[in-house]
Amino acid sequence: MPEVRVVVIGGGHNGLVCAAYLARKGASVTLVERRDLLGGAASTEELWPGFRISRAAYVLGLFRPQILEELQLARFGLRLLPRYPSSFTPLPDGRALVLGYDREHDLAEIARFSKHDAEAYPHYQAFLEKIARALEPTLDRPPPSAHLGGGSDLVPWFEAARLGARLGRDFSRSLKLLLGPARALLDEWFDSEPLKATLATDAVIGAFASPSTPGTGYLLFHHVMGSVTGRRGVWAYVEGGMGGLADALERSARAAGVRIRTAAPVAQVLVREERAVGIALEDGEEIQADIVVSSADPYHTFKGLVGEKHLPENFVRGLNAIDFRSPVFKINATLSALPDFHVTDRDAPPPLGGTIHLGASDLDAIERAFDQARGGEVSERPLVELVLPTVLDRELAPEGKHIASFFAQYAPELPMDDPGWGRLRDLARDRVLALCDEAAPGFSDRIEELEVLAPPDLEQIYGLTGGNIFHGAMSPDRLLFMRPLPDWANYRTPLDGLYLCGAGTHPGGGVMGACGRNAALEIAREFGRERFWNRVRTTLRQDLPATLSSWRNRLSSRATPKAD
Repeated sequence: MPEVRVVVIGGGHNGLVCAAYLARKGASVTLVERRDLLGGAASTEELWPGFRISRAAYVLGLFRPQILEELQLARFGLRLLPRYPSSFTPLPDGRALVLGYDREHDLAEIARFSKHDAEAYPHYQAFLEKIARALEPTLDRPPPSAHLGGGSDLVPWFEAARLGARLGRDFSRSLKLLLGPARALLDEWFDSEPLKATLATDAVIGAFASPSTPGTGYLLFHHVMGSVTGRRGVWAYVEGGMGGLADALERSARAAGVRIRTAAPVAQVLVREERAVGIALEDGEEIQADIVVSSADPYHTFKGLVGEKHLPENFVRGLNAIDFRSPVFKINATLSALPDFHVTDRDAPPPLGGTIHLGASDLDAIERAFDQARGGEVSERPLVELVLPTVLDRELAPEGKHIASFFAQYAPELPMDDPGWGRLRDLARDRVLALCDEAAPGFSDRIEELEVLAPPDLEQIYGLTGGNIFHGAMSPDRLLFMRPLPDWANYRTPLDGLYLCGAGTHPGGGVMGACGRNAALEIAREFGRERFWNRVRTTLRQDLPATLSSWRNRLSSRATPKAD
């Protein structure tokens, strides 16, 4: 893509990935980020002296392995710390479920709760693995078009059908998983409530939904599909916090020639004759470009930076219908010491390096927590994922100190400017810490510093509309060729020259990088095609008449009789 000027809006992980790939294709790329640090929600901040906090996203599991390789992120400093075991669920009766050491250990753990479930679990994992092998290739390419307008549109559908054929007799069961509620799937496979509730957290995390909500089966599958550590479903901490990923992406992008500017908030996308021609920064500076790529969510991109006057009415109506609700409270804290969990059914201390599940002892408890949020209140017993990254990464905190990161839900659905959020932050803090003290007596006494981020804070700090971490709900009606909207799922937009590369596009949310990579490769292909046809048009318009004239002259010269 020589001589193509590209400006990428947003320095989150997808923006950095997209910029790096486009620069490697030969484009002249400038990336602008409104904050003074990169990474977006996947960043590390020193909120308190000596403590390096993964303030929003906190673990890495879905990031695409080919991006690690193609952008040489290990060479540029990325280090991953796999979490073994990956899951610890303390129960109110003093028992605990620990998963993620190895197959034999997991089956023995599950058998303590249900022998039937221990027998079923390998088949359940094999079922998910079969679906993952069939569908994973779709993550790394644009979705098939909703319209079959020509041969090029048929190819992705043929490939999708071929992948679906791999499922064989499991095809109907796979559709049930991908389109239905997670609860129906888990009830079909298992009896033990602690096991079902632990697995169900992947189905609802970050979603304003309960395990009974249709489409949560796909979310469960989405979150177990990652293999960034080389082992399916095993997630990792990034050494140095999640900002370590952003640092490696920045180095890779700069090495490819990307110019990166921080503290450069964008005021608007410049539009001329229904085409994006650049951006204007809030300080008035304009950056001209042939291609503008936004890694911001669709609502912020179109409502905030483009403006409705440049968009078709039906597109605006579709945009307004996207579900940006968020159930999330993110709580960050520093600890004077690690907590002591009250566990009575084992001799060894419980493992603290993975995700600690609180408030989810059974599926009904998760349903009640969601129903309370739908009623306008913070869940009485929130669903909590607690991680203690300093168990594996001691450089994040001063000697003897630790970091705790809580991902809690459900927050109620309220306008972002509602004055009641102050009370709700305090209520969420108190209820989360009550669960911690119940499972690990004295936990809250070890907290030295603490912050609570509610949906309005996630929107204000990270530009996430509604505080939604996925850039819009990942329900079945917002996947594949319907993400973010039908007819606009291939990273293009109603404006020529404007593309999306954020989590609001296929294949969706999570720190994956796939949206940024797919968008970059699609832009490169599209611009390559455009340059080819421009050359053809130039030839037809300029060179062909001259060629024809030359031929006429030659023919005329040959037809003229020679003089005697």
